[in-house]
Amino acid sequence: MPSDRDRPALDAGLLSPVTVGHDETVTDAAYLDALVTAEVALARAHREIGLAPDEAVDEIEAEFRWQGALRGCRDHGVDGAALAAAAVAGGNPVIPLVGRLKERVGLDTRVWVHRGATSQDIVDTAAMVVARAATSRVVAALVHAEVSLRSLARSRRDEVAAARTLTQHAVPTTVGLRAAGWLRGVERAKEHVEDVRHRLPAQLGGAAGTLASFAEIGGADAAAALPAAFAHELGLAAPDAPWHTSRWPITELGDALVQAIDAVGKIATDVATLSRTEIGELAEGAGGGSSAMPQKRNPAASVLIRSAALRAPQLGATLHLASALAADERPDGAWHAEWPTLRELLRLALGATAHAATLVADLHVDTDAVARNLAATGGLIVSERLSIALGPVLGPARVSELVTAAAAGGDLAGLLAASPAVHALAAERGATPEALIADLLDPARYTGLSGRLVDEAAAPTAEEDA
Repeated sequence: MPSDRDRPALDAGLLSPVTVGHDETVTDAAYLDALVTAEVALARAHREIGLAPDEAVDEIEAEFRWQGALRGCRDHGVDGAALAAAAVAGGNPVIPLVGRLKERVGLDTRVWVHRGATSQDIVDTAAMVVARAATSRVVAALVHAEVSLRSLARSRRDEVAAARTLTQHAVPTTVGLRAAGWLRGVERAKEHVEDVRHRLPAQLGGAAGTLASFAEIGGADAAAALPAAFAHELGLAAPDAPWHTSRWPITELGDALVQAIDAVGKIATDVATLSRTEIGELAEGAGGGSSAMPQKRNPAASVLIRSAALRAPQLGATLHLASALAADERPDGAWHAEWPTLRELLRLALGATAHAATLVADLHVDTDAVARNLAATGGLIVSERLSIALGPVLGPARVSELVTAAAAGGDLAGLLAASPAVHALAAERGATPEALIADLLDPARYTGLSGRLVDEAAAPTAEEDA
């Protein structure tokens, strides 16, 4: 049996089941690939602006297995565990990485490895490379969720349900409108993540953000052109300027990820509540079990998504605390605090959105339970309507008395039928008292603009119209 020393120091997700199977784009191996990719891309950028010789860059590309801007470097042979151990002395992995990369190329080529760069250029750029890959998956999962939610909203457009405020029945709503609300949240989150993803910038500023080293190497014009060339090699946005202590790329990315997790967390919260045994309006397609209670069908996906949603805001706050308040031209510890925080936030977004896409695709609505719960208060769910419609006739105080009597166990329809004023109103409207009362107590007659709101949220997409 292997000793504790032999076991890899790796978070396999044992205590983070929401991320299991969804976080391969943000592992240490993925970050290491991105670091090596950034170093090779820098050499390529030096060649692009006419400084680095072809033979040197060709050797660097071949040695570290460059596979293009979108794939970067894979199978490059750098030992991640050894690099991590060596990173402790300098406080970041780039310092030992550069030494290892230089050792593997010829003497004439070594000068073009990490030429003019500082560790932060490589670490920050690698973070953007990792974030680009991860957010692509987050967006894809949100798109899948959108499709399912749009279908759910349309198919349940007019299915009346009890709305709840402060945990209690309030007024009627529809299952479709609830789904439309989820849809709007997911759409906004997707747009935010997608917008941020397209603006993820490379980082290149040299030791203190002045690009002095690059200007010394190739002149001012070459130094000015290099960041855009570097970004192009990586498929990232060209930076307007070095952002070494202007950390909006980190905080904006974090905010977008929190919003995405919030959006699916709202869905999970509602599903978990509405799948309670005594409510039973919703059920996950594949409920989880219990180690002790075989009768249970737990809303496992909702639980996992909520676990991410409960953790994400604090991670976002940590990014603002560390990144936004970065001191000097490189902070002492705040920069380092970003790395695991951003990675964990990406990881949670990947897992939560993937589970949400599956959850909403397989969500089951129990129509009988929806109807049963809607009728549970014997018409009291339309008390607001009664106040509006009958208040001018009976007086607000009398309507309140009738509702209070019904809440205490009386028959609301019978109480209304015994009122001469209701009979007079029915005659005025050309209806029987029974028909008027049935109309007033019908929850489907008091859903307001629910249908219109669903139609607006779930309108056909451009793809559907094509």
